[in-house]
Amino acid sequence: MLPETASTPVPRDPLDSDPARLLARLIAIDSVNPDLVPGGAGETAIAGFCSEWLAARGFEVHSLEKRPGRPSLVAIARGTGGGRSLMLNGHLDTVSLADYDGDPLDPRIRDGRMYGRGTFDMKGGIAAMMVAGARAVAHGPLRGDVIIACVSDEEHASSGTEEVLESFTADAAIVAEPSHLEVTLAHKGFAWYDVEIEGRAAHGSRPELGIDAIARAGHFLVALEELGHHLAQGPAHPLLGTGTVHASVIHGGEEPSTYPAHCRITLERRTVPGESADTVERELTAVLDHLTTMVPDFRYRLMRGLHREPFEADSDALIVRTLTRHAEQALGHPPVVRAESFWTDCALLDRAGIPCLLFGVDGEGAHAATEFVDLASLDRLTDILTHTLADFCS
Repeated sequence: MLPETASTPVPRDPLDSDPARLLARLIAIDSVNPDLVPGGAGETAIAGFCSEWLAARGFEVHSLEKRPGRPSLVAIARGTGGGRSLMLNGHLDTVSLADYDGDPLDPRIRDGRMYGRGTFDMKGGIAAMMVAGARAVAHGPLRGDVIIACVSDEEHASSGTEEVLESFTADAAIVAEPSHLEVTLAHKGFAWYDVEIEGRAAHGSRPELGIDAIARAGHFLVALEELGHHLAQGPAHPLLGTGTVHASVIHGGEEPSTYPAHCRITLERRTVPGESADTVERELTAVLDHLTTMVPDFRYRLMRGLHREPFEADSDALIVRTLTRHAEQALGHPPVVRAESFWTDCALLDRAGIPCLLFGVDGEGAHAATEFVDLASLDRLTDILTHTLADFCS
């Protein structure tokens, strides 16, 4: 572990295998997702660094770049044969640096924590994955393949993991998103929709000619709030609770003296296992169709946007039992089993038929002005992943 100093020096040795020192090098590389921040650096530099680091340890590195400037990599240490393969998955991209309190690319250590953009979400997980993979292979031989997938674009649309799954698979996977060293077996999905409320433009002095799209959108907003209350009172998932819905963005009108012809509302529906974009669309259509019968001149268009499925692991899956056993040994007590409200690439891996779960570092500040990882948890995560790889792939 790095010494306690005001500022963490970035070591020059690309072969350094200490997870904290590796994390410091990763933090110093700008990898802001350009789909979130126009002009963001993207993953090219950090993917190149990770490729060099893993190749130097004997991994067979595959670079994937269907989207120019948005590379992912898959590094494989081939087993001797006849064993199970395990993929460790994590994302290279971060959110914006602009609102960070201090220098987001200068990793600093204070009170056993490393601060910097991505320390928690999720370069800490990337560092642990890489070091654990290298250690497990070095202590081999293993019969199964060790696969390290460092992916792009998770913070926006997860195109990186989607591209990885077009060419690679595994017998199981662990997504090293931050989880406070708690075994995370489920998370919510989401579906984005645009609702276009149609009115009729007219001069403000001629109300008999106009249909106010914004006023009619108000009826939908009230109905959407009622839908949210209904969801909160409905059947709850044992780990995730109920789904939610909220209006996110609203646009309408042209100028003060004109009745607005259009009003568009963008909404987000967070889903739990058993719900999907299709069920949400039926739910919203029922609400909107009801308004057409109750509100004069109410007309709408419903348009589906980005949607991702919820995730739920099989608690009896071999990878869940294996990681949980090694987590208990490292922590000295059974790990907390929990769910997460945000979406992760677990859902894509699960849909591809790869049993998986989420397990990562402790810390705080994902997407926030101050972000840190607890360095003791980084060491523990690295040890747990190392032993899980050695056990599962042997």
